[in-house]
Amino acid sequence: MLSCLWLPLTATAAPAQRVVSLAPNLTELAYAAGLGERLVGVSAYSDYPPQASKLEQVANWQGINVERIVTLKPDLVLAWRGGNPQRPLDQLTSLGIKVIYLDPQNADQIAQALEQLAPYSPSPATAQNAANAFRQQWQALKLKYHRQTPVPAFIQFGTQPLFTAAAATIQNEVLEACGAKNIFADSRVPWPQVSREQVLTRHPQVIVISGGKSQKQVIEDYWHSLLTAQVIALDPDWFSRAGPRILLAAQQLCPQLAALPQR
Repeated sequence: MLSCLWLPLTATAAPAQRVVSLAPNLTELAYAAGLGERLVGVSAYSDYPPQASKLEQVANWQGINVERIVTLKPDLVLAWRGGNPQRPLDQLTSLGIKVIYLDPQNADQIAQALEQLAPYSPSPATAQNAANAFRQQWQALKLKYHRQTPVPAFIQFGTQPLFTAAAATIQNEVLEACGAKNIFADSRVPWPQVSREQVLTRHPQVIVISGGKSQKQVIEDYWHSLLTAQVIALDPDWFSRAGPRILLAAQQLCPQLAALPQR
């Protein structure tokens, strides 16, 4: 857990006038915190809300366009330690541009990130209300779908190679909130590569993937005759981004798990 999420908010923080976001989930957090109209640059794949896709893209998987960001004259840059290279961020800081890091790894840290953005928002109450509403809805969902005996579930990403998610991921927390137990929660790395044999020996009752009907069919064909587990496909943006819409992924998954029989 990164300590930056726990630092107290400073009294000297002032509403930002021009903001750049360097990850799609940070763009979503900025809008939820009331900073949407202050955004002047975003990363690739920042497509929610829809108006975010109209903003200039200043970062992608290849790196960060420092020169263009400087030209945009932001007074605040939202960065992600897990995915943004540090050197260009240090360059921005050396030029006097405020950089704050938001690295939510679980539901509570998503709410904390909204609270961290509050003093920079033209409407701090918007950010705080969003954080409060997120916490309340998440807790209500957990209470509603709690199971005495959790459903054994496998989170599957791809087929060749076969990857999954361990306990220290927001995807694992979605499963737990819905009354499921991740069969690879005990892995020592967040995103372990596993074998088909390892999955079969752990007997999942359900397989959770991100994608649509076509991807669901691919996974069903992959396990055909080997595993009689129900495949549940979740919206990839909801399930992959550590932002407010992770709640929608849980709301999509929970009723489907609740309909499964208890073993």
